[in-house]
Amino acid sequence: MMHHVFFWLKNPSSEADLQQLIQGIRSLEQTGKAKMLKVGVPAATPPREVIDTSYNVSLLLFFDSLQDHDAYQEHPVHLSFVKEYSHLWKQVKVYD
Repeated sequence: MMHHVFFWLKNPSSEADLQQLIQGIRSLEQTGKAKMLKVGVPAATPPREVIDTSYNVSLLLFFDSLQDHDAYQEHPVHLSFVKEYSHLWKQVKVYD
């Protein structure tokens, strides 16, 4: 199962906010529930109509099962991440 999360920063021009969010996202590996975690920012590819580069950071997680995904959602590390870093973003969009 794939879980893809896109974050839009409140202050998109702040490199400090970007790095703080990326550091927080990387802490999610501590849940031990995802078999793979990748974090990224929009690529500097040539603009095309189908490409959305409006987000600031993306998180891509792969889980072996829906149960692992659900356990991740309730894991204390994930809940702490949301509590400690949500002040940085203005919008989050999730694709499962």
